[in-house]
Amino acid sequence: MPEQTPIPTHWYNIAADLPVPPPPHLHPGTREPVTPADLEALFASGLIEQEASTEQYIEIPEAVREVYKTWRPAPLIRAREFEKALGTPARIYVKYEGVSPVGSHKTNTAVAQAYYNAQDGVTKITTETGAGQWGSALSFACAKFGIDLEVWQVRASYESKPYRRFLMETYGGTVHPSPSTLTESGRKMLADDPETPGSLGMAVSEAVEVAASDPNARYALGSVLNHVVLHQTVIGLEAVEQLRAAGEENADVVFGCAGGGSNLAGLAFPFIREVLHGRANTRVMAVEPAACPSITKGEYRYDHGDVAGLTPLLKMHTLGQDFVPDPIHAGGLRYHGMAPLLSHTVDLGYVTGQAVDQTESFAAGVLFARAEGIVPAPESSHAIAACAEYARGLTEPEVLVIGLSGHGMLDLPAYHEFMQGNLVSTL
Repeated sequence: MPEQTPIPTHWYNIAADLPVPPPPHLHPGTREPVTPADLEALFASGLIEQEASTEQYIEIPEAVREVYKTWRPAPLIRAREFEKALGTPARIYVKYEGVSPVGSHKTNTAVAQAYYNAQDGVTKITTETGAGQWGSALSFACAKFGIDLEVWQVRASYESKPYRRFLMETYGGTVHPSPSTLTESGRKMLADDPETPGSLGMAVSEAVEVAASDPNARYALGSVLNHVVLHQTVIGLEAVEQLRAAGEENADVVFGCAGGGSNLAGLAFPFIREVLHGRANTRVMAVEPAACPSITKGEYRYDHGDVAGLTPLLKMHTLGQDFVPDPIHAGGLRYHGMAPLLSHTVDLGYVTGQAVDQTESFAAGVLFARAEGIVPAPESSHAIAACAEYARGLTEPEVLVIGLSGHGMLDLPAYHEFMQGNLVSTL
């Protein structure tokens, strides 16, 4: 393992370095660029400032860094046994976010968002979650800063992943299956399809509706928006320095799973920074599920981030706000759109999309677990699968980095289904 490197003191904002400014978010009613006043009912003031910031680096508050010290810097691990299992000349490094208190990268932004809400005197936060990593992370963070949390979890994951719900409740969060009968948008969705498995877009609508109607509440999003991507750059900032400490000048290819986009962007943007400043030629692969291929099969256009159309219009790769993906086990990747900043870097040619089938990702996850001893989250296994395919085809050494966004210890029933041959292909 490379030597210890410091926790970053600042987040990195790629918007400051891109040759073409990212398209603005639009007001859903006027279709004009949103203003800070348009967002005040939903987000903390500090987060609104970060959403539109063009500063290259934004200081991480000391209170946030203190909480980060629980698990950061997260390790960058040389996956030597995985290299042997693949029979590749590549040197493969894994940036492992499963060491956080809830076992995923989501805690990086959860702590920051809870902090900024606490600074504004907010007493309640609402949010959505898919597989439950985000809901768990925000429950942990709200407990740290004394804020009540109400979570709408995608019904398919609420029913199939009860342990994450238990974890949210342990930290003090209140969890509802989505769509629910508690909101107007949820009731309409159930009326349209009583058997719907739900989607992140549906859950976003419910959480936004409740936050917007309560002056003491604000909404928190676990991915997609610029401020969320910003907070996740601690991953890539650490990885760039850790790779150098390991004696590697740069990465040739970076692989990360992509659902809403914050995990991949957080890892990749500091590497793309090196490309933008002429210091590297790193390529970035955004690996998404074949059941929800926003980048590889979606359109790059303005769309809502939720089903009910309550959120601003975002310029992003999207399958359409009404798209409901199959209830695959990688619940964190079941989102119809993609982070606007990540979509913009795809459009500019700095990131390439790749879709991976569910069974292929689980096979790679099992291979990795048996080689390295870490059971990866089903979401992360998509990146592992893409890296494995690429690495097997190499005849010369290259440096490959995988974003291992979380562990899969609460996803073992899904691994069991795979090993029993019960998982359905999604191609």
